[in-house]
Amino acid sequence: MPADLPLIGDAARRARTAARVLRTLPSSTKDAALLAMADALVAHTEDVLAANAEDVEAARVAGTAESVLDRLRLDADRVAAVAEALRQLVELPDPVGDVVRGSTLENGLQLRQVRVPLGVVGIIYEARPNVTVDAAGLCLKSGNAALLRGSASAFGTNTALVAVLTEAAEKAGLPAGCIALLPADRASVGELLGARGLVDVVIPRGGAALIQRVVAESTVPVIETGVGNCHVYVDASADAGMAEAIVLNAKTHRVSVCNSAESLLVHRDSPHLARLLTALVDAGVTLHGDEAARAAHPAVVPATDEDWATEYLSMDMAVRVVDDLPQALDHIAAWGSGHSEAIVADSAAAIADFVAGVDAAAVLVNASTRFTDGGEFGFGAEIGISTQKLHARGPLGLPELTSTTYVVTGNGHTR
Repeated sequence: MPADLPLIGDAARRARTAARVLRTLPSSTKDAALLAMADALVAHTEDVLAANAEDVEAARVAGTAESVLDRLRLDADRVAAVAEALRQLVELPDPVGDVVRGSTLENGLQLRQVRVPLGVVGIIYEARPNVTVDAAGLCLKSGNAALLRGSASAFGTNTALVAVLTEAAEKAGLPAGCIALLPADRASVGELLGARGLVDVVIPRGGAALIQRVVAESTVPVIETGVGNCHVYVDASADAGMAEAIVLNAKTHRVSVCNSAESLLVHRDSPHLARLLTALVDAGVTLHGDEAARAAHPAVVPATDEDWATEYLSMDMAVRVVDDLPQALDHIAAWGSGHSEAIVADSAAAIADFVAGVDAAAVLVNASTRFTDGGEFGFGAEIGISTQKLHARGPLGLPELTSTTYVVTGNGHTR
């Protein structure tokens, strides 16, 4: 167990002790704490917003991009929304103790695979203070202690949020140390990644550079959340109105999030290309396209390989005209991030081939990529969208924050 952790060691050890208590608590105690935390957030909205205003102003002065400022910024409605997300967690079933499978063996032993908490979960995330509340709530509901390492740009906001959450949680009967905010410097990340034996899993949520560092350096097991280079493929069989509505929503509804579409692929035989491009340009989107896309609309600028690979998080979109669905699948395989991929089509054969052929955490059929979200899926709040294939894939909700234990019950059995 690591000893030299000057920045996070005390918090990690307190979390380890708290996790042993949390795993034994009934759902009623955890739910009461979540409700108390939600009420406390609403009651302290002004304090949180005052801290957030300072963070936003400092970030603006530092030249932070508007897409990042949007992630950082809170208002009364957003505080109320994260408080409501905690209340919604109360309505969700507690996964701890669920029997995943069970049987009686030939020798009479009773075998049950039961969900148990992971233990201590470290979350490293950028800019979004709402993640502080979502992550804390999800961890506590699933019986885990949470070590939160947010960005320096949101440190004042996160400090205010965690102060409110910890006071409410402990007054409601949760153990001290069950939620902790770690220092927002690079060294604290290194310590967290090296805290094997104290921390059970690390979940990075942010840009590609953060995720790559965590995956490369961590000695603690990682649940990898990925960037969202999401595509919408419009088949030749697609309805024009449906295609326009889905493409506009996927791109423009909220550009700063990972489930926003970054690339549009249109079948060469589709009669709707010019209509789609015009709608996007009219909505203020800058289009980066191939030769066929540029021929269809004068506002389209030339695209490069960098555009196909980019998660813009802005009012930009890459556009490519493909010869057929296999070419669309090849493009997604080459440039996609495995997050969310959508098809707009009326052809059942095209839909079946797309669903079978695309490799992503979520595949949307005649629906916007913006639906890839724990809340939209009915899971409540989420820590992120896992794009890896081991342990969990897609929105990381309550069941994904558990592991399992095999409980074997005998009657004096010996082998």
